[in-house]
Amino acid sequence: MQDRLTEPSRQTTVLGDYDVVVLGGGPAGMAAAVAAARAGRSTLLLERYGFLGGMGTAAGVTNFCGLHANVHGDIRQVVHGVADDLLSRIAALGGLNKPHNLFGKTVAQAYDTAAYKIAADDLLLSAGVQVLFHALAAGVLMDSPSRVAALLVETKSGRFAVRGRAFIDCSGDGDLAAWAGAPYDKGDGQGNMLYPSTMFRLNGIDPVRAGEAWKTIPELMLKAEAQGRYKFPRKTPIIRPQKSGIEWRVNLTQLANRDGNAMDGTSAQELSEAEVLGRRQIASVAGFLKEVPGFENSYIVDIAPQVGIRETRRVRGHYMLTEADVLECASFDDSIGVNGWPLELHLKGDVEFRWPQIPESRGFNQLPYRMTVPQGLDNLWVAGRCASMSHEAQSAARVTGACFVMGQAAGTAADLALSAGTTAAGVDTAALQARLAKEDAYLGQTW
Repeated sequence: MQDRLTEPSRQTTVLGDYDVVVLGGGPAGMAAAVAAARAGRSTLLLERYGFLGGMGTAAGVTNFCGLHANVHGDIRQVVHGVADDLLSRIAALGGLNKPHNLFGKTVAQAYDTAAYKIAADDLLLSAGVQVLFHALAAGVLMDSPSRVAALLVETKSGRFAVRGRAFIDCSGDGDLAAWAGAPYDKGDGQGNMLYPSTMFRLNGIDPVRAGEAWKTIPELMLKAEAQGRYKFPRKTPIIRPQKSGIEWRVNLTQLANRDGNAMDGTSAQELSEAEVLGRRQIASVAGFLKEVPGFENSYIVDIAPQVGIRETRRVRGHYMLTEADVLECASFDDSIGVNGWPLELHLKGDVEFRWPQIPESRGFNQLPYRMTVPQGLDNLWVAGRCASMSHEAQSAARVTGACFVMGQAAGTAADLALSAGTTAAGVDTAALQARLAKEDAYLGQTW
């Protein structure tokens, strides 16, 4: 039997011509599109789902990480700009929690996913971004080996081409960059990637009786395993209340393939297997949680629409952020903002956090513009978890705060490159920094 078929050639309809085309509607994609559109650029954002938010909504994260940093013992918000515009909209809808303490070293901020979706729509439309939902990217057409001409997308209306002058890959998986020929890495060099999870939420919890259950649940897990009644996918649970205390989010699954390695989010087969495995693990975890005081009447109110992917391709840029950069709170001349989140390595059977010196250090590292510029491509930027980082550094700078930072910088840089008639690598970083500062981004040049 032949394992390949020849498809007939076809003429593909051009959906439109844009100054800036953004692939992916997560925090990086939203910030990139808003920044480009506010600069007056015709901007199209393509999103595979029917809503924005990326892993924050599609994977049910329901928690902003990396917006804050522990600056010499003082918790401060260090990501601003477009991020503030989104936060204010979510808060106006009553969907934003106050930041909550994590490990006594930093904070995260929970939100309601429905409010996030509504706020994100308003943010992009008010900026003049054109959004095409239910659009799955399928390939690229190149003008030359270094220039992307068009992005191919599959929709319910058929296959289209979207032409652009500048492209920003915020797909998370680096799809556009990989199709365009950018070099990339996966995992730690030995094929090991950060393990995915499937998030879910419980309702029906008695908040008074539950109290600070996140402190007691780890011990209860150990007892249940010692008794042979449960076997948990990983040791460290992340279980916290949403804005309404009757609803809690649960992050306790870990998805391994048949070899015991992390499921590969770029493999259709492994993604399919991960979805089923995640739901099976959820059923078991939810059963255990009914034994926790205050959780006796709890029930699953939502399982995320898709597996939460932490790492796949990391596109090689003109600089690769390293573990040392994160832990030593590095500074860069071409800083576009900061990352205040520690290394969060989802390893086999557990989660390992590695922190900068707290409170002795400023608690954040700057992010260089060069990590958003792929090698060998002139009109393409990458932002989000597929940007240029080592396996370890990506475990820190893949979170929401850093994604907002990289996205806003990429969208702004695309405008500057188009205005100057230069390449992504040729953007005047001083002009970029001045524009970002004017638009209320924090570049980490104080404190």
